[in-house]
Amino acid sequence: MSQTLVPFIPEDAPFTPAQRAWLNGFVAGLYSYAPAPAAEAPQALRLAVLYGSQTGTAEGLARRLAKELKAAGHTVSMSSLEGYVPATLAAETYALFIVSTYGEGEAPDAAQPFYQQLCVEHFPLLGGLSYAVLALGDSHYEHFCQFGKELDAKLETLGGTRILPRVDSDVDVDAPFTGWKDAAVKKLRELASPPGMPASGEAVAATGETPAPGATAGHAAGPAHTRDNPYLSPLAEKRALTHPSSSKLTIHLDFAIEDSAIQYEAGDACGVVPQNHPRLVDAVLASLPFSGSEMVEIPRAGSMTLHEALLRRFAISRLSRKIISQYAAAAQCTKLTALLAPENQTDLEQYLHGRDLVDLLRECPDALQTPGDLVKMLSLLTPRLYSISSSPVAHPGRVHTTVSVVRWRAHDRDRGGVCSTLLADRIEIGDRLPIYIQANKKFRLPQDPKVPVIMIGPGTGIAPFRAFLHERRAIGATGKNWLFFGERSASTDFLYREELEGMQADGHLSRLDTAFSRDQEQKIYVQDLMMQNGQQLWGWLEEGAFLYVCGDASKMAKDVDRTLRRIIETQGKMPEEAAESYVQALKDNKRYQRDIY
Repeated sequence: MSQTLVPFIPEDAPFTPAQRAWLNGFVAGLYSYAPAPAAEAPQALRLAVLYGSQTGTAEGLARRLAKELKAAGHTVSMSSLEGYVPATLAAETYALFIVSTYGEGEAPDAAQPFYQQLCVEHFPLLGGLSYAVLALGDSHYEHFCQFGKELDAKLETLGGTRILPRVDSDVDVDAPFTGWKDAAVKKLRELASPPGMPASGEAVAATGETPAPGATAGHAAGPAHTRDNPYLSPLAEKRALTHPSSSKLTIHLDFAIEDSAIQYEAGDACGVVPQNHPRLVDAVLASLPFSGSEMVEIPRAGSMTLHEALLRRFAISRLSRKIISQYAAAAQCTKLTALLAPENQTDLEQYLHGRDLVDLLRECPDALQTPGDLVKMLSLLTPRLYSISSSPVAHPGRVHTTVSVVRWRAHDRDRGGVCSTLLADRIEIGDRLPIYIQANKKFRLPQDPKVPVIMIGPGTGIAPFRAFLHERRAIGATGKNWLFFGERSASTDFLYREELEGMQADGHLSRLDTAFSRDQEQKIYVQDLMMQNGQQLWGWLEEGAFLYVCGDASKMAKDVDRTLRRIIETQGKMPEEAAESYVQALKDNKRYQRDIY
């Protein structure tokens, strides 16, 4: 029998997402009066896959999900929440969200306007929407998966129907994503099946599509070297960027990639797969009734000794609520249990700060009976991302990174950052490290080389701007370049000083404004220099300049953002609401981009 097909507006039609959604809803309404199809095959559902991504992880998972849903015969549209009109949800029947959380429980930069509009008073109800949410986060942080949780709750408040429980994924996303994806595919197959028809049949068979030999559903072919398959890159250069008398150490690293398939663009990040300090591993084992030679099973890694697992696989240098909760239950420790009470959140945060697994094992000893008990409690050790400070055009076959070495003393022990101390203390020229590229498509130079750029990057936030400057010089870009850089002292912490002053001298760096906070009685920061040069900065923006910010998300980026808005209000003679619209327009046009962490 013939089946009545509902036409739809293709994604490349000359309409906005909101217009296309409305037209699709209108046409679907007309066809809703057509006789029901007689065929007993599952119907093709119209699905929206929406993602909110800060570093690209959510986007990559959304692509895998969309591919599998299309293979199942559904009509799938995939879109970033950046620029997605929330009111469009009223025309959707099914929406699957994959969203990350960053900063202090916030939505990714690109998704913030979407969520703000969704939360306005009297937003239209979404009674016709069925949805599911996969929330991405890092359990070491207090506001784990907070944006995903808030989005899930908001959609329910607006009348949406949850077709699957929300899944909160830690940094190791593969298993949670696969479980959530498979559950979504199964549920949608059930919803698409006509009454009385078993939903267990594979929808792929109904579409007439056959996967290519060797293809794996939901897994698009990726680059040769990824987080799961990093490249063992030899270290070609390592040098200090700070003076020996500085109160901290920042280093420049040069990785050789000539013999790899690695490709990157200025603005991307380099992922380094670290390992824990052997001394910390020894201290952990000394606090346990295990030798370290016991064999343990690691997800997706197989069997290995406990010592090897603690060295290379598990995070042991900091604590989280999850670890405290599980250990408190195993140890029946009243002190730890009391910290988990909601009213003691501040005390818990103070306890977690600066402590590691050794501190916990010593707090309540003899709680773990088997190595497996320890392994179940720990989170996987995750790669560290560093903004790339080189240009592939200017530095072919090389990846440069700029790393601040983290060290501190707490609770009578010296401590350090897992990866930064590895790079500073235990890796020498010629040694190989596993690395990969994390693309950052939301942090790119303007396509027009004549466009001016303003770069604000204190500390190691200068890294991508060094890459930008080298790239612009290599391609012969004629647009003006303005850099704001800040650190503690010019005599000890002026990173890449000779390079930057050389670029300023030959005119490639049109303006260089530096803020060294400790070189005068009253501290000066990059946002202070922005305000002092507000008239010129406004002039550059009015010329069409792109503005970039890189560095600390918790304080610097917020201060810079507030200062930018003040400059627009004062120099542009705008009320607050108009200045807000101006900033939003900058973001919408990709002229205000941030790489903050």
